[in-house]
Amino acid sequence: MRFVDEAVITVEAGDGGNGVASFRREKFVPFGGPDGGDGGRGGNIYVEAGNDTTTLVDYRYTRRFRAERAKNGRGANCAGRGGEDTVLKVPVGTTIVDTESGDIIGDLVTDGQRVLVAAGGDGGLGNTHFKSSTNRSPRKCTTGTKGEYREIRLELKVLADVGLLGMPNAGKSTFIRAVSAAKPKVADYPFTTMVPNLGVVDADSHRSFVMADIPGLIEGASEGAGLGIRFLKHLARTRILLHIVDVQPIDGSDPVHNANAILQELKNFSPTLAKLPVVLVLNKVDQLDPDTKEEWCNHLLEEMQWEGPVFQTSGLMSEGTKEVVYYLMDQIEQQREREVEDPEYAAEMKAFRDQLEAETREQTIAAKEAYREMRRQQRLAGLLAEEEDDEDDEADDDNDVEVFYVR
Repeated sequence: MRFVDEAVITVEAGDGGNGVASFRREKFVPFGGPDGGDGGRGGNIYVEAGNDTTTLVDYRYTRRFRAERAKNGRGANCAGRGGEDTVLKVPVGTTIVDTESGDIIGDLVTDGQRVLVAAGGDGGLGNTHFKSSTNRSPRKCTTGTKGEYREIRLELKVLADVGLLGMPNAGKSTFIRAVSAAKPKVADYPFTTMVPNLGVVDADSHRSFVMADIPGLIEGASEGAGLGIRFLKHLARTRILLHIVDVQPIDGSDPVHNANAILQELKNFSPTLAKLPVVLVLNKVDQLDPDTKEEWCNHLLEEMQWEGPVFQTSGLMSEGTKEVVYYLMDQIEQQREREVEDPEYAAEMKAFRDQLEAETREQTIAAKEAYREMRRQQRLAGLLAEEEDDEDDEADDDNDVEVFYVR
């Protein structure tokens, strides 16, 4: 199934039914009076989160959704039937944004959470509502109101506690395979991971967290190189970033340069995202000479001027991975406990996450616009090149000798 993490759709709630002007007509009941019923209420449109779907691919091509219109009222004070509601299923972690105003309509983070995105129109009133002592046979009724119409953008961000970060082929997918039951594709070429992968990491009994593996970044990703920064937004909901560094890249590149390039791309994309706690993992240490392994790892840390937490691992051999898991679990539990016990810290973290959400959304939209502009320029350059080729061909034709065949 194709992974789609963003879609723009239009939703239109059902119109309300019309009220009716009717009078009671029954044998032996003279002057029965008005009995026009009200119109029904139009159907609403809801967006509901569920664990049974993991992508927004259903909204990639079907982009218009309308709820049912309500029925009109009838005589004998019969109200019209209300329109049936429409429920759009989306993955957990989906944010709903109004494209016109930019306001966030809802953020669906739990299974079964539902948000109203378009309200159905109210039903019209029958003539029964307009009778009075001076107007005993009103012929007035009202029509139902229009249902709400909106264009909304669905943005999916995976829900994870830890996000993996690193160059292509740094060993991120191998690492998540070693610590969880996730089975992302692993191969000996760059950009093997094309979509985010989630894995549940069990530290101990009843102690677990979710880890997200996103496609690898390269230098210049913030300007569109490689897979660009499309998937960096999935790190916006994480608590800790796990930076995987290949200590001996197969392409002969400098590990220190690679690590610093990733951190710089993170800052270029979102300075707020770069403030998340980062844990450095020197991966593939099994490829180093045991006698010089410590010396080489210390050399890398000195060149990077790294002062944060660091671990040495081999994802392929599952060497050192348990220590990383226990450390991450302890840090996550400490954050959770502090948010429960300290209201000020909880409010501070909420403001931080809100700022991070807004910043990543803004950067993602800006990156998409820049990419579209680049594609427009490329198409325009292609058209100009074709016109120049045509002009050159015409000029060549002018210098050619023309031969006329006469019978």
